[in-house]
Amino acid sequence: MTAVAATGASEEIGVGRRYLILFSCVLTVALYFTSILVASTVLPQMQGSFSATPDEISWTVTFNILATAITMPMTGWLVARFGRSTVMVWSTAIFAVTMVLCGQASSIEELVLWRIVQGAAGAPSVPLVQTILLDVFPPRQHRMVLGMYGMGVTLGPIIGPTLGGYLAELATWRWAFHVLFPVGAIAAIGLSASLPRDEKKGPIYLSWTGFILLSVAIGALQWVLARGQRLDWFDSLEIQVSLAIAVLAFYLFVGHSLTATRPFLDLRLLLNRNYLFGILLITAFGMLNFTPMVLLPTLMRVHLGFPDALVGQVIGARGVGGLIGFFAVIFMSRVDPRATIAIGFLLQAIAGYGLMQMDVNVTPWELELNGMVQGLSSGILVVALTLVSFDGIPREKMAEALALYHLLRNIGASFFISLSVAEVIRYTGINYAQLSEHLSPYNRSLALPWVTGLWEIASAPSLQQLSREISRQSAVIAYINTFGLFTVVSAAAVPLVVMLRRPRKAV
Repeated sequence: MTAVAATGASEEIGVGRRYLILFSCVLTVALYFTSILVASTVLPQMQGSFSATPDEISWTVTFNILATAITMPMTGWLVARFGRSTVMVWSTAIFAVTMVLCGQASSIEELVLWRIVQGAAGAPSVPLVQTILLDVFPPRQHRMVLGMYGMGVTLGPIIGPTLGGYLAELATWRWAFHVLFPVGAIAAIGLSASLPRDEKKGPIYLSWTGFILLSVAIGALQWVLARGQRLDWFDSLEIQVSLAIAVLAFYLFVGHSLTATRPFLDLRLLLNRNYLFGILLITAFGMLNFTPMVLLPTLMRVHLGFPDALVGQVIGARGVGGLIGFFAVIFMSRVDPRATIAIGFLLQAIAGYGLMQMDVNVTPWELELNGMVQGLSSGILVVALTLVSFDGIPREKMAEALALYHLLRNIGASFFISLSVAEVIRYTGINYAQLSEHLSPYNRSLALPWVTGLWEIASAPSLQQLSREISRQSAVIAYINTFGLFTVVSAAAVPLVVMLRRPRKAV
């Protein structure tokens, strides 16, 4: 929509109605980002409630992100087919209802199902919120509107996990989902009452061949990563078949995208150098952004003994860092965005290195400070990376470029979470085997009282306690090893920044 059209549209809507749209849109986007962190906060309680393994409970996050990744590129088709207002209202309403359904889930399979529906329902709302706000408000108010949008993005992740942690401790994890339903209901009612009615739409087109092939490829590969550790990877026929399906579907998708007149995603966009390296960097960012939110709650609750309220505070600290980053971007507006991107990834590497130095005596304050650094990095990375990545992309190709950009960010997050959880499980077993080798009557060190302390290997109860402690230490070392992988990815992203050209327009 042109600026003139946008201004005209804004003049047809009263001031009160415009601000109701703003309020409802901010609630919607805050609800979306809060739901991600709230689910991460209560992962340990959900794992205990369903007697799930670490890899199974991580599906509630990975498949939610995956559903978002697959559905978001369909936003343009959905708007063309049903209208922007209709899609926005129903997206928010279904998202709110799934909050209740997630809270009422009676099995891990049911919970994962509703989280998939939730991710698919919420996917169109994030890109549509910005479009609606910029169309409804006149250009002179765009800075204020985007500021309110940014506050919703940053404040929601601060309040949500903290509140969810306290509710999980006072009641159950189910209330962490239930408490978000009224927010979604108010947002959906506000949008329904205030958004302009949809105009009649013209012809629409969606490459269903490309969409189905991409969905099958991503879903099959995610299934390999989610089930591989449990089934001993390629010793399992299920893993072999799933990987074969993923490779074949991806091959057909690439062939279709390069030969079709109107493909689902235009891969020719990758000929733009900034866009090519931009999507590599946003994929790395997706891998780094969500993984600590999945790993840390289980580590803190199960192995470090933190209460749920404290887990929520640590996760909420990321939001505080994001808020600081939001304001830091304003002051860094004259800095070369490539430098800002490099600083962002260096901060992620510093945070990862800090997590590698922890032990079982780590304090909540140390983890909160680390989370603030991660949030600060995310806050300053997103704006600069978006600006550089889309420099030189034609306006008529912007929708497809955005779709591929967000798709790879979410795929990177989903795949890296699955890989990290698998590594935690694998390293825990390896570490336990190595540490328990030293518990033997033939180990002369164990005859020295200042070595064994309160532990002894002469009685069954003491051996049982010692086994639990070895399990705990093995798991903590496994998490530290996995955070090493996180740090390597952060550091490896920095050299890619050199390949970017400075955008023609300054931040």
